[in-house]
Amino acid sequence: MKSNSETHILVVEDEEHLAIGIRYNLEAEGYHVFVAEDGRSALRIVEENTGKIDLVILDLMLPGMSGYAVCETLRSNGEDMPILILSARTLSEDRTRGFDVGADQYMMKPFDLDEFLSRVKNLLSLRRRRQPQKDPTEELLHQYGFGDVEIDFDTFQAFVNGKPIRLTQLESKLLHYFVTNPGRIIPKQELLREVWEMPGHVSTRAPDQFIARLRKMFEKDKSKPKHFITIRDAGYQFLRNGDENIAATDDAEADE
Repeated sequence: MKSNSETHILVVEDEEHLAIGIRYNLEAEGYHVFVAEDGRSALRIVEENTGKIDLVILDLMLPGMSGYAVCETLRSNGEDMPILILSARTLSEDRTRGFDVGADQYMMKPFDLDEFLSRVKNLLSLRRRRQPQKDPTEELLHQYGFGDVEIDFDTFQAFVNGKPIRLTQLESKLLHYFVTNPGRIIPKQELLREVWEMPGHVSTRAPDQFIARLRKMFEKDKSKPKHFITIRDAGYQFLRNGDENIAATDDAEADE
């Protein structure tokens, strides 16, 4: 887990006095802070520091390129760091539009400093949860077993009680992502990015449909899944040993 001194925050704010104040308070907390006065500079900083920016604090009314456009571009480029919009716009449609283009939180100006710092800490915790420690053997995973299932990722084949099933490349990739993240609740947006290699905000039922296919292939009763679990409003979870306590829900049927 990163310490504050290893955490990089990008502040996109064209009001100089406000940018200075935000930077001062974040640096006092130990964070490393970049400041951009406009959207294009912000995108350039992210591009030049690939994988390093842990949080973006984004004004909306920026010269040349709006904060909405910056947020949408970051998500389209596959950037998954949390984004906190900090704006004087107070209308509900402004907040809705911000969330629609990929923001994680929206805070209105003027703001309370303690609440602001608390939100920063909360979003960074979210970032850390989104980046679990990688299993060093993950890239070497060629075969895997759970329940009555044996999977050979090299040949795109699975065996259920010895009966072979041919997997498509995408089914195999999705299955591989699940088994290398056992027990973790995986948001649908993460599956879109990591498996489908699409921006997380794209509206599609593809993950739901493919998970339904995995249940059909590997669950004894697809209406009562024990391994490929839907966590309502949160995502999906793979349980290697199954969960006997999960009752039938409408979620499994809704994913069909």
